[in-house]
Amino acid sequence: MAIPVSYNIRNMILRKRLTLMTALGIALTVTTTVFLMMLLAGMRKAFVSSGDPLNVLVLRKGSTSELTGGFTKDKMPILRQLPGIASDSHGQPMVSGEWVVVVVLPHKDGTGEVNVTLRGMEQDGLELRSKKAKLVEGNWFASGQREVVVSSSIHNRFSHTNVGDMIDFGKGAWKVTGIFDGGGSAYDSEIWTDINQVANQFNRQGAVGNAYLRATDSVAADSLKHRVADDQQLQIDGMLETEYYDKQTANGGGIRLMGFIVALTMAIGSIFAAANTMYAAVAYRSREIATLRVIGFRRGSIVTSFVFESVLLALLGAAIGIVLMLPFNGMSTSTSNQVTFSEVEFSMRITLQVVITAVVFAVAMGLIGGVAPAWGAARREILAALRD
Repeated sequence: MAIPVSYNIRNMILRKRLTLMTALGIALTVTTTVFLMMLLAGMRKAFVSSGDPLNVLVLRKGSTSELTGGFTKDKMPILRQLPGIASDSHGQPMVSGEWVVVVVLPHKDGTGEVNVTLRGMEQDGLELRSKKAKLVEGNWFASGQREVVVSSSIHNRFSHTNVGDMIDFGKGAWKVTGIFDGGGSAYDSEIWTDINQVANQFNRQGAVGNAYLRATDSVAADSLKHRVADDQQLQIDGMLETEYYDKQTANGGGIRLMGFIVALTMAIGSIFAAANTMYAAVAYRSREIATLRVIGFRRGSIVTSFVFESVLLALLGAAIGIVLMLPFNGMSTSTSNQVTFSEVEFSMRITLQVVITAVVFAVAMGLIGGVAPAWGAARREILAALRD
């Protein structure tokens, strides 16, 4: 016969001060875990949401990023003739040769200078990203002009980024003609301009850093990727844009490792706190336990009841921890992209996966902390317990 759940809830309410202190200890561990997982979830969203499964990225053979790519322009006409490429609004193959470079800009609040990604592209580069980036103010840059469009994030964080301002980098000043919204993607940390202007300013004429091909469908995209990579004459590699950005989330490994170490350290303390509470409960309810045995409840029922009570404590701590972290949901932060060596801004996210992981983590702490006290309660001799 199982002990009613109401018995455990009533005892938690009677010892509300001890219950609350233990739940808060577990909650502190949960908040640390949730915070670090929110960082990772936001980072994944920023990178993974940047890629389009129909866009194929072409890089120099052996290159791992757009920043270290580069191949001669004479390969571009060959790429434009490949089958499976979608047509742009002018009926031409939707292909964009691009250069990605890093420029240094000062923060608006005067906290220092950071690396920012500058992307030079052809007009088709805007069209193949039209689903991700939306112009919110001004106009897109014009070909052949020293004009740039900045993301809303860049506009909010750096000086001289209003429409009509002149922003200085490279060999001189550039006019800001527009502001775009990258929709929470990695594009939110970029400045866009004409590829020829980037090539001239950074002495990279006669070549392109990479190219983007827009496929007609997913089958064509996969075919284009392999066709480019298998062509021994071209000596270039192709990959889906989604694959490229997925690899960039690897720089979250350090955060993940740090989170594991911190969470594990705090979890050990929380497990001892939960065990302490349950041992106190056993000592406090010694006669109750003996009475339960006399009534006819078996040792297995008592063990199950005390472990369940410990899990309830952990769940209460998890709920408190998650609620404490809700104000941080959507808060913007930034990190250095180890692939491009530039700053990437993203928003912390409380996702369903984050919540589930936090709850499972808390339940595990409750189980580990509750087993030993529960086993001790069940093994007590009835007569000795009644005399206490």
